[in-house]
Amino acid sequence: MQIHLLGETNSILMGLQSLSEELNIQLTETGYPISVTQRVGPIQVRNKDGKGEIFYQDKIHFFRAIGLWVEKYTKLGEFELTEQPQFQTSGVMLDASRNAVLKVDEVKGLLRKMAIMGLNVVMLYTEDTYEVPDYPYFGYMRGRYTESELKTCDEYADRFGIEMIPCIQTLAHLTMALKWGYAANIRDTADILLVGEPKTYQFIESMIEAASRPFKSKRIHIGMDEAHQLGLGRYLDQNGYQNRFEIMNQHLSQVVSIAEQHGLKPMIWSDMYFRLGSKDGEYYDSEVNIPQEAIDSIPENVQLVYWDYYHEDEAFYRTYFEKHKQLGRETVFAGGAWTWNGISPNYGRAFATTEAALTACKKEGIQEVFTTLWGDNGAETPLTTALPVIQLFAEHTYHQTVNKAHLAERFHFSTGNQLDDFLLFNQLDETPGVMKNNLRSSNASKFLLWQDLLLGLFDENIRGLNMNEHYQKLVPLLHAAKDRNPNARSLFEFYEQLARVLSVKAEMGIQLKAAYDLKDKEKMASLLEEVKQLTKEVGVLRHKHRDVWFSLYKPFGWEVLELRYGGAIARMETAQWRIHQWIENQIAIIEELEAERLVHDGPNGIAEGSLGNHFYHRIATAGNIL
Repeated sequence: MQIHLLGETNSILMGLQSLSEELNIQLTETGYPISVTQRVGPIQVRNKDGKGEIFYQDKIHFFRAIGLWVEKYTKLGEFELTEQPQFQTSGVMLDASRNAVLKVDEVKGLLRKMAIMGLNVVMLYTEDTYEVPDYPYFGYMRGRYTESELKTCDEYADRFGIEMIPCIQTLAHLTMALKWGYAANIRDTADILLVGEPKTYQFIESMIEAASRPFKSKRIHIGMDEAHQLGLGRYLDQNGYQNRFEIMNQHLSQVVSIAEQHGLKPMIWSDMYFRLGSKDGEYYDSEVNIPQEAIDSIPENVQLVYWDYYHEDEAFYRTYFEKHKQLGRETVFAGGAWTWNGISPNYGRAFATTEAALTACKKEGIQEVFTTLWGDNGAETPLTTALPVIQLFAEHTYHQTVNKAHLAERFHFSTGNQLDDFLLFNQLDETPGVMKNNLRSSNASKFLLWQDLLLGLFDENIRGLNMNEHYQKLVPLLHAAKDRNPNARSLFEFYEQLARVLSVKAEMGIQLKAAYDLKDKEKMASLLEEVKQLTKEVGVLRHKHRDVWFSLYKPFGWEVLELRYGGAIARMETAQWRIHQWIENQIAIIEELEAERLVHDGPNGIAEGSLGNHFYHRIATAGNIL
């Protein structure tokens, strides 16, 4: 479609030109006239009598508005629509620290989608995946962003009125950074910096300088979360036991001072104050008691980020917003897209928690929100699976309530994809035996993929649930979805192949054990042929996963997942060898199949409504893989 914009449009032209392909528009002097007016107030778009109109307040509102105008014009011809922004800022945090570092072109692609959605803030979460010139081992071989790459991303975001905020760690979550020799004098525990050590603050200043330099924003997220062993490592040896609130605030004050010297306004995760005020070290403790002196010592200009993606109850969020208000600091809310649970996304839990949280945010007057796209345990779940949750955040940003039909319509316009097809990914983990919406994060697709055929650590967890049949039914659904989602074809091919593998592998261990116990060599010979074919199918899955990875991320980090695939294939080849030996009477027993099967319950048991939730090292072996 050819359009001609009328009005003061210089500030938006570059961004609009960058979106021309996504919106299928061309800017011409003879195109359809649309008058553009910037003013205080809601977004308004209309088309009547052969002329369009757009009214917007902030730059990002224009890009949502032009998308709305194009969408409605295509469907309706004449229309009038008004949207009232519910938040001052809304956006995403991209995890670039769990092996997967999004390529610059893919960051740009996401920024374009965010602009059409109307989201105006993005953070790249970089524990050690950015360049710090004074410390060459910082982020070494981890795909770290160069200053030039970050600057390129920031300048691109600015075209749309999107603020990019550096997001780093300045206390804990630094295992990857602190494992090298240069960090010997600043390391308290494996992942925590040594508070009070002068060299620690030299290091932090170098990090803050490097992390903030590429960005126009004067805000910076300095982390400070989950420092569970704060004051209990080398610090304890050097200083004896000290009040941990005092240690936290002493360190925070120094880091904030460094940030302020560089003209920056910091924000931190709020959980450490709550954990230190809880008898059990819990974040979400209704009996938490934070001493007034600790509250008073929190630096004045620090924003507190309340992260919570665990509760489906709106009332809980409202209670915790009230607790944050008692700290006397501006609160930002961080929800979650649940892209980190396993090898597939958990939309059920993401949607339930997001609905509750953002409804509470509106009622409590919270003005800044974002959703986190963590990639725990190797970033096995491709980041693009988060798009439905990102769209949900966007629609809540411009509406009091959001229904599924509206969400699906906007998702298709913003991404070119079908919402219901993406929601099929839910079924990889929301299997028989799992509660509705998988609210306790069962991750069967992960543990059934990586578990060993002969050890069968999770066989008792799924016994009697017909898991093979569940995945068999999913294969044709994912296959059909590929053609309806050309922008995500490789993603659907990956998950289709995963379902195909699991349709055989899920219960293969159970079948092998049953045939072995019956000494049924004919059945074992038949299963051996299935294992041979299954090994080939896992190889195909590796290739499809690799295709997705290299389309999105830098190559660094893929080696972690490839080692998992290689390990799985090697173990399946050994299983073939062992079974063959037994069938041919070369060995009298298969010790692994002799062993009794127990439910794999983990250190905290299995939550009701779940089949289990585990990281790779607890799936592949009952031994020690670390």
